[in-house]
Amino acid sequence: MKSALALMALGAAALPIAAVAQTSVTIAETAPVVTLNVTESVEAAPNIATVGTGVQTRAQTAQAAMQDNAAKTEKLIAALAKVGIAKKDIQTSGINLNAQYDYSNRDGQPEGPRFIGYEASNQLTVKLRDIKKVGASLDAFVAAGATNINGPSFSIEDPSPLIQQARGTALKSAKTQADFYAQAAGYRTARLISIAESNSGGQPPMPMMQSARFKADAAPVTPVEPGQVSASVTLTVQYALEK
Repeated sequence: MKSALALMALGAAALPIAAVAQTSVTIAETAPVVTLNVTESVEAAPNIATVGTGVQTRAQTAQAAMQDNAAKTEKLIAALAKVGIAKKDIQTSGINLNAQYDYSNRDGQPEGPRFIGYEASNQLTVKLRDIKKVGASLDAFVAAGATNINGPSFSIEDPSPLIQQARGTALKSAKTQADFYAQAAGYRTARLISIAESNSGGQPPMPMMQSARFKADAAPVTPVEPGQVSASVTLTVQYALEK
């Protein structure tokens, strides 16, 4: 009985202790974060010109249109090799065959479409590595039977050195801006906490397709000005402002 009473007394004595126990929570101050979007570009002379070219033919039957087109396309490809274009730099980009109809009204009377034959086309994408000879190459394409030219579009085969340069410039610019915000807001420094990147090789858009149904020897060499192309990097960076 005495032992039981002693245990009860001990339990009663413990109750006030549990009742007054407290949990201490400390919330650390969160440093403000600055998010910056910085874009930098670096320009350089291109070393690649990409041109679309091809042959269109018409005939009364589908087979005749395709056969005529195949013969003329082979002649064009041979001409590409003759001006020094490697086989790896010539790629078929599209072969099409379509029935052709005349929808015009004759004698002012509406009539249904009139079948006039088939049109076949074979389009090639050609990479030119000698920028100085782009104009002469286009003239050679036409002389060999090309009926359309699309381009040129200029680019740099390996833009990674330019992208690396733009990346470094962008990061320095971001750091300069972050330090300005830190000092202006009364903080000691800005600490980098994240970086996200997007980049572009900076190829100009391809010009519209142009008809090339003319004699190559009837005019001087087609003038081509490659200009400059750019590689750009956009960084999204976050800096924590610290006391």
